[in-house]
Amino acid sequence: MKKRFLFFAAISSMVFSFLCPAKDNPCRNETYTFMHGGLKRTFRVCIPANADTTKPLPMLIVLHGGGGTGKGMIKLTGGKFNQLAGRENFIVVYPDAFKKNWNDGRLNLPPSYKAHHRNIDDVGFISALIDGMVKMKYADPARIYVTGMSNGAMMTHRLAIELSHKIAAAAPVCGNIPADLKSVPANPVAMMIINGTDDPLVPFEGGFVHFKKRQAGKILSTNESVTFWVNNNKTNTAPVVSDVPDTDPADGCRVRKTVFQGPQEVVLIAIQGGGHTWPGGLQYLGEKWIGKTCRDIDACEMIWEFCKRHSR
Repeated sequence: MKKRFLFFAAISSMVFSFLCPAKDNPCRNETYTFMHGGLKRTFRVCIPANADTTKPLPMLIVLHGGGGTGKGMIKLTGGKFNQLAGRENFIVVYPDAFKKNWNDGRLNLPPSYKAHHRNIDDVGFISALIDGMVKMKYADPARIYVTGMSNGAMMTHRLAIELSHKIAAAAPVCGNIPADLKSVPANPVAMMIINGTDDPLVPFEGGFVHFKKRQAGKILSTNESVTFWVNNNKTNTAPVVSDVPDTDPADGCRVRKTVFQGPQEVVLIAIQGGGHTWPGGLQYLGEKWIGKTCRDIDACEMIWEFCKRHSR
């Protein structure tokens, strides 16, 4: 069921539906809308069934990839963030992009990327969403986190850069910093980057994002993105490197973890042999199109374990 509201004009309209989740679910997912920049923006919210609504909770914003939706992101991740939210007592929000693409800051994209060509204010949209949830006392302003896949991962980098005063930790998956993005963070943001070394769409080594011969803007390399955040967060520049146990040899992947230690740490999870996929998630297309899905880790579990250690 869809419900329309303006965050600051009809705040109480969300309360009653949140307090009555379905008995069999760790939380209820409902879609809400509000106006921003002259557009009706939508998002799905999961609040745990047993949440103490008298206290603000940590909030994780999960951004879908290009061509996707918030609902589709729940399917891609197998609903695991919702399960974790029910167990660990935090809020999950799944926003929808304008015309299914986020304006992550890349330039010179094909005409089909409407959000980029119309310069949609997605940073402002997410910022307003955060403010609304904080104003309603659902979200703890010190524990706001963001993650995303592909186009959503690039948008995660942009949000961490431009909303560094609101976001405590971020975890982009299959995406680096857009090369055209000139913004500089005002604050450190804890960062976990999860990328496949054999990603056929968003190159681990940077360059043009592409599907077959169709190009869609440029990104920095994984190492350049890591260095950007290491410098911004002023972490220890000598990393601790370890290999994650190969619990599923049949998946054709190995996982290497590189940690740059500090109060706002920077972590690289390099999926060696991994493709344009969510580790532990749905293999949404064949391997010849998107590469292999790693089964040695569960990205949802790893991201939440990382985020929950950090606050502003």
